[in-house]
Amino acid sequence: LDVGPSVPGSDLVNIIEEAVNRVSTLRGRLGAIQKNVIETNVSSLGVALENISEARSQIVDTDFAVETANLTKAQILNQAGISVLSIANQNPQQVLSLLG
Repeated sequence: LDVGPSVPGSDLVNIIEEAVNRVSTLRGRLGAIQKNVIETNVSSLGVALENISEARSQIVDTDFAVETANLTKAQILNQAGISVLSIANQNPQQVLSLLG
């Protein structure tokens, strides 16, 4: 928009109208970007925040006493199974004599 020193009044009106039209076009483009990109990103971030909050809640709500007891029980059962297999492998003749 070049406005020289000797521009008639009617030309100034045309220049101003053209400037207003350009601003309106740019505002429309900005609105479309906001609608299509920014709002979509905000929505996606909201969903991600909900998912992270839920995961955090599950981690925090874990009953560590119960989980520790379950782990200890599993370890004891595992060790007992290993002991039984060890005894059976050490004394196969004794097992056969007991059966026969």
